[in-house]
Amino acid sequence: MNIGIYIYDNAEVLDFSGPFEVLSTAKRLEDNNWNIFLVAEECRIIQARGGFPVQPHFTFDSHPDIDILIVVGGVHTEEVKNSNVVSWVSQVASKSQRVLSVCTGAFILAEANLLNGLTVTTHWEDIADLKADYPALNVVTDRRWVSDGKYITSGGISAGIDMSLHLVTELANLDLAESTANQMEYQWQKCT
Repeated sequence: MNIGIYIYDNAEVLDFSGPFEVLSTAKRLEDNNWNIFLVAEECRIIQARGGFPVQPHFTFDSHPDIDILIVVGGVHTEEVKNSNVVSWVSQVASKSQRVLSVCTGAFILAEANLLNGLTVTTHWEDIADLKADYPALNVVTDRRWVSDGKYITSGGISAGIDMSLHLVTELANLDLAESTANQMEYQWQKCT
């Protein structure tokens, strides 16, 4: 199973590193066939928030098929204006089994018209903007993550860890998710 995490300049570090840690820890504990990787638009060092440099594993033109797509948040305003990004997300999402967003990654999914009519969430600070910019979405507050069909959206930053542990329960089982949280010494907030 190929799990691709989309990153870009000014992406929140924990938005991609949190899910990457959860999924790679679960893989290590169960020795499953998950292939977890970072994807960027171009082959170059990505400057995440705080100047954190990240080398993606693949680009839009070089990645394997993606079964699970995770779109992270951060300073997303340029991403939603980038037609190449929006088109790529839409195309990959149409073929993926699951599509997730962390924090303001929901804006990118919404811009790709993937969330219309669905119940979603994002970082508390961006709830009003998501509602105003994408009125076809049912945006809810005070939820760590929301699952609606094949889409799962999460609140801000650390909520992506909780959402990813929930994903582990869907891909494997609750025992593996709990073992993963324990291995990470993380207090999993199981309630959405």
